[in-house]
Amino acid sequence: MDAATDPAVPAPSGPRAGVPARRWHIDLPDLHGRTALVTGASDGVGFEIARAMAGAGAHLIMPVRNRPKGEQVADRLRTEHRDAQLEVRDLDLASLASVRTLADDLRAEGRCIHHLVLNAGVVMLGDPRRYLTVDGNELHLQTNAVGHAVLVAGILPLLAASRARVAVQCSLAAQRTRFAWDDAQSARDYRPLRAYARSKVLLGTFALELARRNERFGWGVRTVLCHPGVAMTNIAPAAVRARVTVRDRATRSLMSRGIFGHHPGDAALPALRATCDDAVHEGDFIVPARLGETNGPPKVRAPYASFTDPADGERALELLAEMAGVRLPDDLTREPAG
Repeated sequence: MDAATDPAVPAPSGPRAGVPARRWHIDLPDLHGRTALVTGASDGVGFEIARAMAGAGAHLIMPVRNRPKGEQVADRLRTEHRDAQLEVRDLDLASLASVRTLADDLRAEGRCIHHLVLNAGVVMLGDPRRYLTVDGNELHLQTNAVGHAVLVAGILPLLAASRARVAVQCSLAAQRTRFAWDDAQSARDYRPLRAYARSKVLLGTFALELARRNERFGWGVRTVLCHPGVAMTNIAPAAVRARVTVRDRATRSLMSRGIFGHHPGDAALPALRATCDDAVHEGDFIVPARLGETNGPPKVRAPYASFTDPADGERALELLAEMAGVRLPDDLTREPAG
C-alpha cells in the first residue's frame, strides 16, 4: 500500500519528474530506544516518514504488502543510516486475515510500540470499476479505514503499555465529504475519488472516537490526526500516473515550482509532528499551513466537521464491529477483538 497522500495529483511515471524541492523542516526528538510502526513505509510520504524516524534513531517496523520492495527500501535506509534498526513485516490491508496475523504476532512477541503511524492508503483514481477485497468490502473502505481499525484494535494493549502516540493520516479530500452511512460500501453511483474521501472520513471519525475512549478509560494512548496536503507519489495506479493531459501538465508545472503541492518529504511533516511533538494534544489535527492546506509547514487546526460528531463515532464503531469484529474494550487486560 502506498502513502495516504491526497490523490489530486498523481506522480508522473518518470523518476522524480516535476517534484518540487523540499522547503520545510522540523526537528525530531531523539528516538533511540523507541519503536515506531509505520504503514505504507515503502513509498511516497510513508517512506519519508520512515526515513526521518529511522534517522532520529527509532527502531522501525515496516509492514508492507510487497515484501521485496519493502526489503529494498529497508536496505536503502540502512545505507543512509548505518545504525538504523529496521524490520520488514507482511501486511496487506485489503486482507483482514493479514492484518489480524500481524496484530497477533506483535501481541505474542509482546512488542513495545511507542509510535504508530497509520499512513498507508490507496485510491483508484481514473478507474471507474468498483473493486472488492477478499473480504467482500469496497477496496478504499477496507484499505484506508477498516484495515487500520482492525490493526489498532488488535495491538491496543501494546499501545497502552507503551503509552503510544498514534498519528492517523487523513486527507484533504475529506474536508467537504460526509460518510454515507446508508451506503457504506459505495454500491450506489460509485466514484473512486468519492469512495476514497469517504474512507478517510470514516478513518478520521474512528480516530476521534479512539481519542474519546482513551480519555474515558485512561489507556494513555495519544491519538492525533493529520493529513499531508498534496504531493506527487505513487498512490494512484500506474496508468493514471502516465497520463499527459493538459490539466496534468499544468498541475505538475505548478507543483514543480512549489506553487501547488509540495515534496513528499514536506508532506511527511504533519504526521511526524503528530507522532513526535509533545506539544500537540489528544485529538489535534496537523495539516500543511499554506494555500488551502495543499502545502507548507505543519500547523494545528480543528478537525474537520465530518470527523467530530460523537454520534458518528459510535456509529463508526458499530459499523466496524459489524464488518470486521472491531471492538475497543475498556479493560485492556482482556483479549481485544478484531
